[in-house]
Amino acid sequence: MHLHILGICGTFMGSLALLARDLGHKVTGSDANVYPPMSTQLENAGITLMQGYDRSHLQPHPDLVIVGNAMKRGIDAVEYMLNAGLPYISGPQFLADHVLQGKHVLGVAGTHGKTTTTTMLAWVLDQAGLNPGFLIGGVPLGFSESARLGGGQYFCVEADEYDSAFFDKRSKFVHYHPKTAILNNLEFDHADIFDDLAAIQKQFHHLVRTIPSEGRIIAPITESNIDEVLEQGCWTPVVRTSLDANEAAEVYAEQLSADGSHFKVLQHGVVKGEVKWNMTGQHSVANALATIVAAEHVGVSIETACEALSNFGGVKRRMELLGTIRGIEVYDDFAHHPTAIDTTLEGARKRLGERKLWAVIEPRSNTMRMGSHKDGLAYSARLANEVIWYQPEGLDWDLQPVIEAAPNNAVIARTLDEIIQTIATQAGEGDAVVIMSNGGFGGLHQKLIGALKA
Repeated sequence: MHLHILGICGTFMGSLALLARDLGHKVTGSDANVYPPMSTQLENAGITLMQGYDRSHLQPHPDLVIVGNAMKRGIDAVEYMLNAGLPYISGPQFLADHVLQGKHVLGVAGTHGKTTTTTMLAWVLDQAGLNPGFLIGGVPLGFSESARLGGGQYFCVEADEYDSAFFDKRSKFVHYHPKTAILNNLEFDHADIFDDLAAIQKQFHHLVRTIPSEGRIIAPITESNIDEVLEQGCWTPVVRTSLDANEAAEVYAEQLSADGSHFKVLQHGVVKGEVKWNMTGQHSVANALATIVAAEHVGVSIETACEALSNFGGVKRRMELLGTIRGIEVYDDFAHHPTAIDTTLEGARKRLGERKLWAVIEPRSNTMRMGSHKDGLAYSARLANEVIWYQPEGLDWDLQPVIEAAPNNAVIARTLDEIIQTIATQAGEGDAVVIMSNGGFGGLHQKLIGALKA
């Protein structure tokens, strides 16, 4: 079949495009925002990308249109698709119908850490020889692509709570029917589609309702918002994890370094393995524990999982070191929520010690642009020495109160050139610059590296 994907450069839809190609379909796609690393991955895979959403992209008619959840009524291609009576489907439904049938699905849900944890899980299962299929909402460093069909019975999927399509407002993860489910954490997010935390919890309980009684749910012992979901009804065994010794947790960590780069893993108080890796931050340790428990559910020993994680390469745009120029390290990170900013900078601070840490932050997610988290932003960036908040055109609120509340040096920049000029003239050898955005940030990363080289 000829499949055309609307919104193909989104992290989920781009990965889905690779799976559709591997199923033998001809795949083309449209997107308004074509930028690396997803665009590069798709072009390398031989998938034709078209800029914008023009009806001409659907001529001649494809056999099926896969509609990304960024599509809305009024978009030219969407209106043409409906008026012409073209067959269409949401991305999550296509994945469920054409890829996940008959598989043991391992789903990773939560407000934070989904991409990294899914990558860890796929990596561990792969290193254990299980040849899993996977769909990751990002570009992993340990695999050549962000999705593959795999050759075994297991499939690891990033289980997102965002809605499926303009015609299907259920969360994506409701389609996946995982047998093993990681519930990493749960906070208010996606203010553009959820009114409050309870609305998100309702969707998470829809997910819990689909997990078989012979399955497994993995959740941290400290997540009260997840507790409230499970109290609504749970028919599946739940395994709890903890970052330190806790009688209520079956699996917990004994931390051997403050930055999370070295820890032992204990089960019922017995040491089962040890992880020494390049990841940092308590969130990384939490992700690892969830991965280890999920892998054990499909027969991978904790010791084997720890050995695999010790060789884990990470994910692009998750504290990814892009380069060191004149002794200045430049990192790219996807942080899009105050908690993500906080945990990312916490890991960076523990690794850097007293070295100067710069945070350059674009409040780009729909929730951030609406100002839903603005009261927590100043505190979230407190561990950086210097913070540059980018105020792009179209932001619905003024960042000045964030600057006034900042406990550190914080400024507003209204252009990329302003950001580049500040860092290029004020950063020095030994400094680290962390650029945080869930978008392309106008190519700031490479522009800054170029300026530092010059």
